[in-house]
Amino acid sequence: MAAPLITISAAAAQRIKALLSSRGKPAAGVRVGVRTRGCSGLSYTIEYADEISAYDEVVRGEDFTVLIDPKAVMFLIGTEMDYVEEKLKSGFIFRNPNEKGRCGCGESFHV
Repeated sequence: MAAPLITISAAAAQRIKALLSSRGKPAAGVRVGVRTRGCSGLSYTIEYADEISAYDEVVRGEDFTVLIDPKAVMFLIGTEMDYVEEKLKSGFIFRNPNEKGRCGCGESFHV
């Protein structure tokens, strides 16, 4: 079996499950993508997905599904998705071996 496109940490999986269960309506999962934005050019996006598109890459975990937007696949290969809770901030982070650099504020990256 081939390695998954991205790896989901235990903390990220737990947060995804919590988000999906508190949404208030059924979801197919969460969709991860990238969009043009910020100082360095690209930023990660996460949104609820109501259905699985025929072109989505699907990463299934125990009780959750992460869909990868087909336009983002080439930017996300080998990435680890994690969730971090710190004193002053919390959120999903991406450890992406394809990144060549990040902007100073950490909101965007380039490959």
